Amino acid sequence: MAQSATRTAPINLRALNSQRNLIDHAAAALGKNRSDFMLEAACREAENVLLDQRLFMLNQVDFEAFNQALEAPVKDNPALRKLIEHKAPWE
Repeated sequence: MAQSATRTAPINLRALNSQRNLIDHAAAALGKNRSDFMLEAACREAENVLLDQRLFMLNQVDFEAFNQALEAPVKDNPALRKLIEHKAPWE
């Protein structure tokens, strides 16, 4: 999200004092204000929800192409193989 854009769409909600305090504490830990923290967290979760959709509709032609792609043999990918074989820095 572009920080230089002017925010004009209001979003209002009610929270318990304990919830507001928790949010404020987390926002302060990241050096952010409540609004920025909440907006970033809400947008991140919204993106996750939309990316995690498991149901999608295809017409017959697209379904057959999709199914063919799933059933096709996996092509060798040396870069991916190297990445998978590389030990993670935390291990």
